[in-house]
Amino acid sequence: MNTLLIWLSAFTLSAGLERPNVEYKIFQFPANQIPRIDGDPSDWSIVPDSYSIGSDQLKDTVGGFGEKRDPKNLDVKVKVGWVKGLNQLYFLYEAYDNYWDFAKTDLHNDIFEVVIDGDLSGGPLIRQFHPNLKLKDKLETHPLFHGIHAQNYHIFTPAEGKDWAMVWGSQPWIKDLPWANAATKYNFKHGENGKLTLEFFVTAFDYAPPDQARAVQSKLEENKVIGMSWSILDYDDEKSERFSAFWNLSHKTTMYGDASDLVAFRLMPLEKSLRKPIEANWSFQVISPADRLVAFHDQSYGNIKSWKWDFGDGTNSTDKNPQHTYKKPGEFVVTLYVEGPEGKSRRSKVWDVTLP
Repeated sequence: MNTLLIWLSAFTLSAGLERPNVEYKIFQFPANQIPRIDGDPSDWSIVPDSYSIGSDQLKDTVGGFGEKRDPKNLDVKVKVGWVKGLNQLYFLYEAYDNYWDFAKTDLHNDIFEVVIDGDLSGGPLIRQFHPNLKLKDKLETHPLFHGIHAQNYHIFTPAEGKDWAMVWGSQPWIKDLPWANAATKYNFKHGENGKLTLEFFVTAFDYAPPDQARAVQSKLEENKVIGMSWSILDYDDEKSERFSAFWNLSHKTTMYGDASDLVAFRLMPLEKSLRKPIEANWSFQVISPADRLVAFHDQSYGNIKSWKWDFGDGTNSTDKNPQHTYKKPGEFVVTLYVEGPEGKSRRSKVWDVTLP
């Protein structure tokens, strides 16, 4: 079994992704500490430095700089987070640039470009890379293919007099609330140097067509691996029509349009320092409404040695995952008590279990 798990882990890292020996971490925020999108990085102080991804991980694959990074020219640090129960990814982007370019209304702008493949579906995600050569140059292909299974965000740093991002795809609605939001803080003007702080969140989608009613969100769960990469398009001369460098995490230019060229990111569990040693929790499922038969499932955290269920009808159980038949209808207060070497905990739910 251990050999199988090691093989599966290695397969997950390498299957269809660039840099197969690299896996980055996505920090799990506690539900009561979701970062506020306001450009203030203080919410991220609980994130360990081990989650930071800096310029040393980037490679220029267009401008000729390769791995010759100069922090006096451009220096970035990125942290990514998630919250259990939400299908959103949170980003903190902190960057110093010796020349911020953002005067124009088009794509001529310093850009933080992020590509996300929430279900590791892989493959081309822009119509220019469509495998059918007859379709790749046709605009009719755009709403049927572009950005549907993986999404590309061109985030303007900063965005002045325009939307905070350009979604390179057929679904611009994904950059608006409730699907996404962004905030920046900076005190420089166009052409000056300085530091920019950008906070934003986006929603991951397995399927994102132009009609948002048909969209399918990516389900984010602990230890799930998703595909993701980013790049920095750095303009250092407003007279030039082309950016001077394409610093990217994938180390492959085509990460912008092919999800197979992304990098592995793992959705991490909560850090131990952010939770109690033992936390009681549980769920239930009504197996037979007619018989009032309910299955209870322990979802507690920690090194637990004993369980005690109070079903709210005067009966109890010490099983970990009991089933219980209620003899009469009612609205029940069910409580689970757990105990272990590090302490004890309880979790009650009031009238969640209501049976006619």
